[in-house]
Amino acid sequence: MTTNPDVLVIGAGPSGLTAATELRLRTGASVVVLERERTAGGIPRHSDHIGYGMRDLHTVTTGPRYAARLVDAALDAGVELRTGTMVTAWTPETGAECTSPAGHSRLRGRVTLLATGARERPRSARMIPGGRPAGVLTTGELQNTVHLHHRGAGTKAVVVGGELVSWSAVMTLREAGCETVAMVTRHARPESYGVFNLGGRAMFRTPLATHARVTQVLGRHRVTGVELEDSRTGERRIVECDTVVFTGDWIPDHELARAGGLALDPGTRGPLVDALGRTSHVGVFAAGNAVHPVDTADVAALGGRHAAGAIARFLAHPDSPAWGGGLRIEVAAPLRWASPGWFHPHLPPARQRILTWSEEYIGAPTVTVSQAGAVIGRRRLPWPASPGRVFRIPWSLLTGAVPGAGPITISL
Repeated sequence: MTTNPDVLVIGAGPSGLTAATELRLRTGASVVVLERERTAGGIPRHSDHIGYGMRDLHTVTTGPRYAARLVDAALDAGVELRTGTMVTAWTPETGAECTSPAGHSRLRGRVTLLATGARERPRSARMIPGGRPAGVLTTGELQNTVHLHHRGAGTKAVVVGGELVSWSAVMTLREAGCETVAMVTRHARPESYGVFNLGGRAMFRTPLATHARVTQVLGRHRVTGVELEDSRTGERRIVECDTVVFTGDWIPDHELARAGGLALDPGTRGPLVDALGRTSHVGVFAAGNAVHPVDTADVAALGGRHAAGAIARFLAHPDSPAWGGGLRIEVAAPLRWASPGWFHPHLPPARQRILTWSEEYIGAPTVTVSQAGAVIGRRRLPWPASPGRVFRIPWSLLTGAVPGAGPITISL
């Protein structure tokens, strides 16, 4: 097995697998992908419903089939894929220390790509009180239980969140024979796309509680219900259920980036990157949902492909300019973050879009880009800014920025 590959990819989800395949096809470089799970493919492999592959594979398929296609493409291209391999430590200087059924090993690539993805924050991180009964899950735990281990999930569930992944949880619950008795969101409307909200409510007839939050999980041995509070009136009520699924509220899996001393973006909480996926350390790249939480699997895959192009150029010209030297991108409320965090006038990001995240719903937002107090770009966009999903801004709005004139600020 290769111990010092040209490229070391950590994470075998859509972005990592797509980047690895692209690099092998473009350069013929040796590529090793490390994955802690026993099966590669990332979150889609246990999301057994339709809707994957539209933008990257130009098809529509289920999550497991999508994941299998990405794995097969990587293996066919000659990527060395090591599953069941946990990276216990990593720094750019020493490489990755790994533990697997084969024992301990160390790998150090000429280039490292962090494609570790993102995860949902569990109940404990959301500071919701109550006991610790069985039946409290995240979407990932739910889908793993139902689709991979073929176990049940109770009879009545409350889904916390109104994002796209929340409807995925509702679909999984239905497959497990569990009725969703309430979907709870603190916002005035579900955060998912309108077509999914309409279709989901028509198909599943899921009661929706808006302007609401879970204030307590009830039950001792098994969940018996949740207490909901209406943020407008302060009124509280009990919803009886035996399962609670906490969805969304994503955070990048950034432990390795932090351990490796990479600069982190305080907004995304992932590695701070430029438009090519370059981090603060030369030769270390990051892509997909490890950079920002959270986009769809196919967009994450395209981000991996974009980073692969930059990595290929770095392999050919390792003395090329390092990260930095551009303009820092900042945001004003209600935006939480922007990605990439650095702007270079001649380096467009993947799909020529700046990705942002809004904390408020704005139906037809006007985006204003300013620098040193002067407006350099303004446009009203025909798509909404909505909590719970990425808001995309054309990169062209930033191209009037002047090098050396200070950071760029994006506002709505």
